Amino acid sequence: MRSKTILLSIILSVIILAVTAVNVYSSESRYYIPASVGYKALSKPTQKQVDCLAENIYFEAGHESKDGQIAVALVTLNRLASGNYGSDVCGVVKQKTVINGNTICQFSWMCDSMFTSKRLTIIHTSLYNSVREVAVYVLMNYENMADITKGATYYHADYVNPQWGLPKTTQIGRHIFYKRQSDLVTMKKDIKL
Repeated sequence: MRSKTILLSIILSVIILAVTAVNVYSSESRYYIPASVGYKALSKPTQKQVDCLAENIYFEAGHESKDGQIAVALVTLNRLASGNYGSDVCGVVKQKTVINGNTICQFSWMCDSMFTSKRLTIIHTSLYNSVREVAVYVLMNYENMADITKGATYYHADYVNPQWGLPKTTQIGRHIFYKRQSDLVTMKKDIKL
């Protein structure tokens, strides 16, 4: 009788865990429990991509909510998936163009020496470690995630108006998100690391 009770308890626990894993809904992230992997378990090339994504999240939305951080990561990966901005995450983050002799960065912090000089001092701070976890999460689960930016490939802070003339998709925290129609034509969710 005792072994039947233990077996029934185990089966019930497994069912509860399985149902919880499928139905867990975070008010901040709105995602089902993803495949989880730690930073140190990643290959060195993948760690480099995570580092680039984490720096972009940190400098663009480090003090935003988790949704705001995830949204910046999604825009970065949407740009990669579109094929119009770079061949890997680091290429997307570091992309610069020169127009009339002026260098323009796709992400403003890349052209700001105040931020780029701080890159080495952010590592291992609690905020950076948290942001890097977001970067790993989004990079590893991008293909299966709901896109809270609705396919956005551009965003800006709500206190500026660059007058891009692009269709707005949403606003999350202090960022307003947009998508360029030509990016939608080529966008593929299956990015390769």
